[in-house]
Amino acid sequence: MKKIASKETIKPSSSTPHHLRKLNLSLLDQIAPPTYVGLLFFYQSPDLDHSQLSKNLKNSLSHVLTAFYPLAGRIIPHDSCVDCNDDGVEYIEFRVHACMSDVARFDPDPAELQKYVPVEPYGLLGSHAKGEVIPLSIQVNLFDCGGIAIGVCISHTLADIESLVMFMNAWATTCRHGSMLDSIRPCFDLARRFPPLDPSAFASKPQPPCSEDVGKIISKRFVFDKEVLSKLKKVGSSTEVTNPTRIEAVTAFLWRNFMIAFRQDDKRGRKNMNFVASHAVNVRSKASPPLPAHSFGNGCVSATAWSSKPESEDEQESYAVLVTKLRNAIRDIDQDYVKQVQDGDYYERMKKQWDEVDDVWSEACIFSSWCRFGVYEVDYGWGKPVWVSTFGVPFKNVIVFMDTRCGDGIEAWVSMVEEDMDVIETNYKHLILSAPF
Repeated sequence: MKKIASKETIKPSSSTPHHLRKLNLSLLDQIAPPTYVGLLFFYQSPDLDHSQLSKNLKNSLSHVLTAFYPLAGRIIPHDSCVDCNDDGVEYIEFRVHACMSDVARFDPDPAELQKYVPVEPYGLLGSHAKGEVIPLSIQVNLFDCGGIAIGVCISHTLADIESLVMFMNAWATTCRHGSMLDSIRPCFDLARRFPPLDPSAFASKPQPPCSEDVGKIISKRFVFDKEVLSKLKKVGSSTEVTNPTRIEAVTAFLWRNFMIAFRQDDKRGRKNMNFVASHAVNVRSKASPPLPAHSFGNGCVSATAWSSKPESEDEQESYAVLVTKLRNAIRDIDQDYVKQVQDGDYYERMKKQWDEVDDVWSEACIFSSWCRFGVYEVDYGWGKPVWVSTFGVPFKNVIVFMDTRCGDGIEAWVSMVEEDMDVIETNYKHLILSAPF
């Protein structure tokens, strides 16, 4: 049971200068899914009473918003810009009459986790009567045991996961040190590097892949530890790819089992079915010149791999073929590709590609890796988080990867229809229990 303790709007400690009042969205911002993206940070009991802790969090948030001023503004979708008007960030505190370990447990319930974030995570963006969208909302959950969970939801129109973690680390550092450090100030320059299109171009903007029956979508977390990853890397290696990454290995495992599930369903399976794996690729370092450090916004494009026929029945070859397809698709996102994105034809190419997915018998899995972004470094002064999680999503065939706390494993948060999830879960258990390959 939880009870709201306070709800307020936190504004920047200093007013945003007039010349910074309008921030144009970049092309990559414009094509980002119209959803909120969220994280939930769990901390053990700090040596502070809740009133002092609350004061520190709100004061440091106000200070850090001076540097991250667009987050305190309002997104104007029809103008593809942010009105940096200092209206502020939604900030809610809840008293939770439970122990934090009941929530942050070995087998987390995604639906339960969603209670500890301020807005429906991954829900389509709501808007005010004026057509404005609040970029950022925060919920601080204070458990009876002394534990703390900080839930944050940010508009994907304004930021990707790297930018969200950048903000969280800046806020935490400001709280820990009492002032904002110059070394972590963001750069809002993406619209210059990736010029936006006229907003009218997005009248038929692709939407996240939804099931006809949203109620059938379920979400589960699958943990791949170091030993299991070693198995998958071994079975996925070949002369073409001798050293699969952990992301490639887990992606191939989930993608292959999704294909198995789909083909086992007589109502859906077709011998000539096409299967697509779309993976978000960070292009910040691939641009020429590379984007400045702490570039804030969306900095990813999609790499797409296709499997147009059943792979070999031999498991070794099947995994290896999929890993190779993934490696080649991601490798294609190079400096020349980024240059084409900057030149403005990327959106039309993307629409054409997804039209092909819709026009032929195809099913897509959408993968996004949130690994190696330092989520476990977000320290407000009472220690690093004991667990950082995301949540289930209401979109079918969406998979998010996150680091385990130790850093050498992967948590895969998978959202699929029940029938497909059953196959994933069965083969995951077999993988966990099987002897090394």
